[in-house]
Amino acid sequence: MWEPPRGAILVGVDGSVAALGAVRWAARDAALRNAPLALVHVVDAPLPGWFQVTARTDFRPWRGRRARGLIKSAIKVAEENAGECGPVKIEGKVLYSSAVPTLVALSKQLEMVVVGDRGRGGVLARGSLGSVSSKLVYQAHCPVAVISDEHAQVGKAHAPVLVGIDGSPASEAATAIAFEEASRRRVGLMALHAWADPRASTSRTVFQDAKWDAQLSEEEEVLAERLAGWHDRYPDVGVHRRVEIGEPVRWLLEASEKAQLLVVGSHGRGALAGRVLGSVGASVVNRAKIPVIVAR
Repeated sequence: MWEPPRGAILVGVDGSVAALGAVRWAARDAALRNAPLALVHVVDAPLPGWFQVTARTDFRPWRGRRARGLIKSAIKVAEENAGECGPVKIEGKVLYSSAVPTLVALSKQLEMVVVGDRGRGGVLARGSLGSVSSKLVYQAHCPVAVISDEHAQVGKAHAPVLVGIDGSPASEAATAIAFEEASRRRVGLMALHAWADPRASTSRTVFQDAKWDAQLSEEEEVLAERLAGWHDRYPDVGVHRRVEIGEPVRWLLEASEKAQLLVVGSHGRGALAGRVLGSVGASVVNRAKIPVIVAR
């Protein structure tokens, strides 16, 4: 099977508007990373019911021509957008296989997989990932970037990178990616830590007792400790620490309105073991209006 360059950024291309948005974002990110870019279109094997149709017509050659056309168009889009940040080595490939297992297998040697939030496979309600992107954020072996509505990203070139921190190993991986992305983009980093407290409903100002203040102080210290080493490694990145009480999803989505990129861990302290995407990550990926990187 074809293998992409090791350390490449790979984009799944299907001809959808969302996929082309993913190509644009990935081309700029690859240029910033000085990483090769692989654009892949996977032609799924026909369903059993299609056998007689494909045997009697030129359906299979048509699919091949269409696939090559999609890759050619995607390469042109990538070249136009990578040029803003620097030259990028771009490779396009058409593969004949099952999309999700193929992309998951390729992800073992990739720097990142980039997908649009919804493809051409049906009508989806806003806030629902497409089937391929949804499965990749659960199964990939590398970070997955999900690119949402490009119109929501206009005018955010100087906005900070936002990262959710909860102290888990996946959160540590997300922090590493967030600092790298902020440094490359020459912007600040907003580090948000939110925790649920049974006494709190909407605001940290609900309670004013000594135990509450002690808990708040403890959570602020946890966040500061999680950031200390990274701030030393990236002194060029200004960090804004933010601690909130309540559901993390709510605060992350609110903060994302003033950010250009959101990075979350694949699962937090309360998630099941294994490659299960945590509830916070799943909710944020489905609802955020800016690009989201899931650190796997």
